[in-house]
Amino acid sequence: MSTIKEKQDEIIEEFSAFDDWMDRYQLLIDLGSEQEPLDEKYKTDNNLIEGCQSRVWLQADFVDGKVVFRAESDALIVKGIVSLLIKVYSGHSPEEILDNELYFVEAIGLREHLSPTRSNGLVAMIKQMRLYAMAFKVKMAQE
Repeated sequence: MSTIKEKQDEIIEEFSAFDDWMDRYQLLIDLGSEQEPLDEKYKTDNNLIEGCQSRVWLQADFVDGKVVFRAESDALIVKGIVSLLIKVYSGHSPEEILDNELYFVEAIGLREHLSPTRSNGLVAMIKQMRLYAMAFKVKMAQE
């Protein structure tokens, strides 16, 4: 299984193949389209991420010591962004998630090419994923 760092490096490599941001947006849209839809039962207010312009639902489960994320958004580019975050974080332990900084966002120039509201949404998604990891870590320590 790839590490969080290796997954980020793969994303950076994938995006560096495109110089034009229109092509990069298309790649994001394609990634979002490939993502499996989130089961309707998870599309609850509890799973909605605060601070996103579009609606984003994030479901986190703890399976065999690993955090498994699934998400859905009603906006194509946002769905692509959240699919990248899932690709990097899902299937890793809470410690790995909390110990690794996300550098691919800056490296591919994503933050600077998002509107301020989308950028805030991105920060909110990352924060929520890290909060889930923290909660699972605490839960593990108590067991």
